[in-house]
Amino acid sequence: MKRKNLEEDECPIARSLSAIGEWWSLLILRDAFLGKRRFGEFEKSLGLAKNILTSRLQKLVSHGILEIVPASDGSAYQEYVLTQKGKDLFPILVALRQWGETYLFGSEGSDQILVDELHQKPVRRIEIKSRDGRTLKSKDVSLLFLDKKQRVKSGKKNENSVGVGSSSGFRKNRS
Repeated sequence: MKRKNLEEDECPIARSLSAIGEWWSLLILRDAFLGKRRFGEFEKSLGLAKNILTSRLQKLVSHGILEIVPASDGSAYQEYVLTQKGKDLFPILVALRQWGETYLFGSEGSDQILVDELHQKPVRRIEIKSRDGRTLKSKDVSLLFLDKKQRVKSGKKNENSVGVGSSSGFRKNRS
């Protein structure tokens, strides 16, 4: 069965998964955030077949998440670096890490911890906040469908497009 193409889906989550959804792509991004830049570094870290790694890197480049630049040491190699679009995925990777630390390591916990470089203290858990600073859970938000005039373009915030939270959690709101 052929996978559905989600690039034109109406849901932002579906479109995002179309760009970065394969787990290898997320691990490539993890390694890029950890400073890996060259094909060989990704290959060694991930133990991934060259053809699969090439395909995933090409997809991340084609979506503008990574870009290819000349090697920083002046050699003939090329490097893959995060674009701003790629850097903006950082909170998503941190959220996945924190979820994994909480639910997938049992009582022993992970042997890794994400710390603030300056103070060497663990980073706080990612929370979703309302505009007035309240911490929101899934039951506190709803999905508001917008008409064409209200749509958010190019990541710009439309101040009038924010829906009111509901107690039903991620409820569709077509008003």
